[in-house]
Amino acid sequence: MATPDSDPRVFFAAERTLLAWIRTGLTIIAIGFMVAKFGLFVRLLSWQFQSHVTGMSAPLSTGLGTAFVLVGSITVFVSAVQHGRFIATLPQHDLPHAYSRKLAVALSFIVAVLGLALAGYLLLTTN
Repeated sequence: MATPDSDPRVFFAAERTLLAWIRTGLTIIAIGFMVAKFGLFVRLLSWQFQSHVTGMSAPLSTGLGTAFVLVGSITVFVSAVQHGRFIATLPQHDLPHAYSRKLAVALSFIVAVLGLALAGYLLLTTN
């Protein structure tokens, strides 16, 4: 039973904040992937039109894109840690019935690890 000072809106605000940070991190990861693969696009255009593009476009775009992917992954990881710490401070009566405190944090960590795996993939497939 909720006490008079209990406010479930605090919990739901924390959940919305976590989701917003995950969306932000995923957007940064997607931008990084696009930047990393832009060098391939430039090479294809130069081959199509027989123009000479400097050899630096692919490694530069891959490095910059990988940096974006890493920043996005770190964003998701840090938001998961902060959310986990905040939810741990809430009393049980402020949480929804049968809510697992660890599920949202675990899923966020999985997204962060997949982002790191994508960064590794981008580095390993650099041509």
